Amino acid sequence: MRVAIGADHAGFALKGEAVRLAREWGHETLDLGAWAYDADDDYPDFAAAVARAVAEGAAERGVVVCGSGVGASIAANKVAGARAAMCHDTYSARQGVEHDDMNVLCVGARVIGPETAREALAAFLGARFTGEERHRRRLAKVQALEASARESAWEETGERGAQAQEAHRG
Repeated sequence: MRVAIGADHAGFALKGEAVRLAREWGHETLDLGAWAYDADDDYPDFAAAVARAVAEGAAERGVVVCGSGVGASIAANKVAGARAAMCHDTYSARQGVEHDDMNVLCVGARVIGPETAREALAAFLGARFTGEERHRRRLAKVQALEASARESAWEETGERGAQAQEAHRG
């Protein structure tokens, strides 16, 4: 499996371990940075890069590490097609994939210890979506919410564009 991995400054060290482990377990990795520690790195940049890689098919799964995991999860979920969740335990990391088709794992380097992070990563990468009818039905509802949000954003942008054109003409 191809796994996109990224982290801000707070997750930099743990990201290196995640890349190493994923490769050791036979996965191909796409390291999307940070590539050096920089306190000015911002989690939305790396979360977006990982989420886009997954949503666009450059990777099957993604992992984002920030300080708490919260910010990375929020940012990654703004990318259509990304289903990111913060997981600091093996049950959530596995169940999120099996039931919800989660494709981006977010962890907080300041919250999770290295062994628990290793176990959560293994659970996430080893899990598969069950495809059970109830899980497909729920996933379809999540995807409908996402499509509705995209349509609303498009309509809003279109209305503002038309208003701007009208104001420019007037």
